Amino acid sequence: MEPHNTESRVAVVGAGAAGLCAARHILTRPASFAPPVVFEVSGNVGGTWCYEERIGTYPNGRPVLSSMYRDLRTNLPKEVMMFPDFPFDPELSSFLSHQEVQRYLERYCENFRIRPHIRFDTAVENVTPVSTTAENGESKITWEVTSLDSTGHQKTETFDAVYNVCILRHYSDPHIPNIPGIQNFKGTVLHSHSYRFAEPFSGQRVVVLGAKASGLDISIELVKAGAKVTLSHRNPPLTVPLPPGIQQASCVVAVQDDGTIRLQDGSVCQADVLIFCTGYNFSYPFLDPARLGLEIQNHVVSPLYRYMMPPAFPSLIFIGICKIICPFPNFDCQVQFALAVLDGSVAMPPQEQMEEVVRREHQRKLEAGVQHHHLLKLDQDQWEYCDTLAGSAGFPPLQPAVRSLYEEVWRQRQKTDLLGTMKDGQQLESQTL
Repeated sequence: MEPHNTESRVAVVGAGAAGLCAARHILTRPASFAPPVVFEVSGNVGGTWCYEERIGTYPNGRPVLSSMYRDLRTNLPKEVMMFPDFPFDPELSSFLSHQEVQRYLERYCENFRIRPHIRFDTAVENVTPVSTTAENGESKITWEVTSLDSTGHQKTETFDAVYNVCILRHYSDPHIPNIPGIQNFKGTVLHSHSYRFAEPFSGQRVVVLGAKASGLDISIELVKAGAKVTLSHRNPPLTVPLPPGIQQASCVVAVQDDGTIRLQDGSVCQADVLIFCTGYNFSYPFLDPARLGLEIQNHVVSPLYRYMMPPAFPSLIFIGICKIICPFPNFDCQVQFALAVLDGSVAMPPQEQMEEVVRREHQRKLEAGVQHHHLLKLDQDQWEYCDTLAGSAGFPPLQPAVRSLYEEVWRQRQKTDLLGTMKDGQQLESQTL
């Protein structure tokens, strides 16, 4: 992209951690960027970290997007979770409650004076690319963003770039696998998106589908509240000790005519409650994927150059779409790289070359045995990824201590039982049966 001679106007969709990070860095570059416009559908910052006990819809008819539950704590220490230049309160314990993370984001927002640039209770309804002619005669893409505020006023504005950072949308469209006969089940069916606390399930037989972070965490909460839990999943049996009251089982394959549950190994069980801990679909209702040259399906958005930018429209930027990462440091690296692209400091390859880079990366992962729906998982690749972004855009890389502490935490967790299982907000979306 060519350097800009005037301030670029950037829209930021969402005031969660990634959106606040984008706004904070835009505000530090007044020579290149006008103050951002941050659209936030709720009345608060924090995104997925903002706990809402209500489920379903608000009185105004808008859906409750939060998937946070009451007793969630992080499974990454605050020294790893923090934005690189903004530490958590050193007096806090390493593993935080979601309330403490929410307060941290509120403090981040106030410290960098982001709040005046946020339009609360404002939903983005449509984001559309528009081809125009720049002053030098070259074609240029701008973006028409249509929003709707709480009074019902609709407004369409033009921006030079859009940061699509509504991470909350990654956790608000539950993925529920097709189970034949599910309509025969006589009890309660819910997704972890609608789970808030365990007490209502005391004394009940609960089948939890999915043994990733949320499935384990919720199962432990349930048995502590007096429920009897069957943890159903397709993975090899967990080898770490499970708390009393949790029984592992193979995955659910059907609900029979009498309402009993048939498992893959041929056995049958009864339950009062089914809880799907099976992850989330990507949901961008304000985008037209086909027009953008994107496919959004099966837990993958593709193609995205550097896991951020559609090759056909590199001024539309997806922040925080990767999985199994240190979320806040990853957001910080992605935002700074994207701003360097937008201000012309980093030159982008031609569209065809970007598409080929994405294709080769996907092919490499698939040949290594990665399943298609896991293509956005970085895990150990996240360190080289962030270093590459930093080297390209000229900002300081993540400190080596971040990686070493992250890896040590996971090594220690493999040695301990599940009574201490905890998780971070990024893993809310990573559940699979």
